Amino acid sequence: MMYRSLDDFLNNADQILSKGPIALIFVEDDVEIATTLRHHLQCGFEAVIALMPDAFDLPKDIKQKIHRVPFDSAQSEAVFDAVNRISSAANPGCWIYYCYNAEFLFYPFCETRTVKEMLGFHAEERRSAMLTYVIDLYAGDLSKHPNAVSLESAFLDKSGYYAQSRWDDASNGPHERQLDFFGGVRWRHEEHIPWSSRKIDRIALFQAKQGLTLQADHTFDDQEYNTYSCPWHHNLTATICSFRTAKALKINPGSSDAISSFKWHNSTPFEWHSRQLLDLGLMEPGQWF
Repeated sequence: MMYRSLDDFLNNADQILSKGPIALIFVEDDVEIATTLRHHLQCGFEAVIALMPDAFDLPKDIKQKIHRVPFDSAQSEAVFDAVNRISSAANPGCWIYYCYNAEFLFYPFCETRTVKEMLGFHAEERRSAMLTYVIDLYAGDLSKHPNAVSLESAFLDKSGYYAQSRWDDASNGPHERQLDFFGGVRWRHEEHIPWSSRKIDRIALFQAKQGLTLQADHTFDDQEYNTYSCPWHHNLTATICSFRTAKALKINPGSSDAISSFKWHNSTPFEWHSRQLLDLGLMEPGQWF
């Protein structure tokens, strides 16, 4: 279904925003739009909403399965504002996910279980949000794929990830059960990445509630939403496998010429399977088996 604007969508989306889970896909350019939408449809979201410029076309089969909303993602603040407006309009408890084009959600056992099943279990553990790690993907040969995007020859870093305590100015100490995570292309090419954009953690799956606000660093104003687990045991986490950073580094004139390859001795081919991500410790099944 097509809408005239975000306001039009919000005025007619009561049923879509009643329970979820819904996926919000923010389209920044014309790279792998249909692939991204198909991937998230296959995850089993109740609705997939593509917020994208009118100039980009979609295959006919995709058009019939998604909700298309005219939107310009050029300003990052606009994305956070849109997520907050949609979250505010949703029924409390509605599960919402957000990502960008050329990003792909993977969660434990996603090949055989739907995202709805996963979030049902997560909610039973009294969790209202889920930590996701944004794992950088990149083409193995930039001479063949100058925008760093290749589904057939995608690589990721198999090591080099680390975490630091997240400081709480209010208590003058670390936040409980919160960490800042780093690694991947953002870590290896940090001289080209603003400090505020180097983290790879994102609270990309969350339940709507009144007054909740997504902030510009991909965290929420409710601190419990930013935790990686409950106080009693480890909880599920998920991974967003993303070409977005590598693509931006090759598009940006200030960094493109400085990077002839993203591969290094810890690169490994991406297998497009949750088992690889679990084996590498890039997501956590928690108590879900």
